[in-house]
Amino acid sequence: QVQLVESGGGSVQPGGSLRLSCVVSGGTFENYAMGWYRQFPEKERELVASISMSAYPYYTDSVKGRFSISRDNDKNTVYLQMSSLKPENTAVYYCAGAPKSTYQPGEYWGRGTQITVSP
Repeated sequence: QVQLVESGGGSVQPGGSLRLSCVVSGGTFENYAMGWYRQFPEKERELVASISMSAYPYYTDSVKGRFSISRDNDKNTVYLQMSSLKPENTAVYYCAGAPKSTYQPGEYWGRGTQITVSP
């Protein structure tokens, strides 16, 4: 059974940085496209960034230049480095993966981690 476990969430002031991590178990990680999504209150979950099996990244426009996604196949881990955070980045962030080539992986999900950006 594939499991995804996020860590690294928390509270930060505007302009600050956080790094999210997601460890994957139960699957062949290098064969998974991975992604980070976020969900605002009463809104649909939306893709923030994804990374292909060959480590090609995709970013939604609003985070380009501020967020960076990466993966470490040796550690079965995908990361989301977030910098210059803004209050509007406050949301629950979810890790997701899929054993196929896609820029919107969504077959397996973590439980989510809260990010709060406030003064």
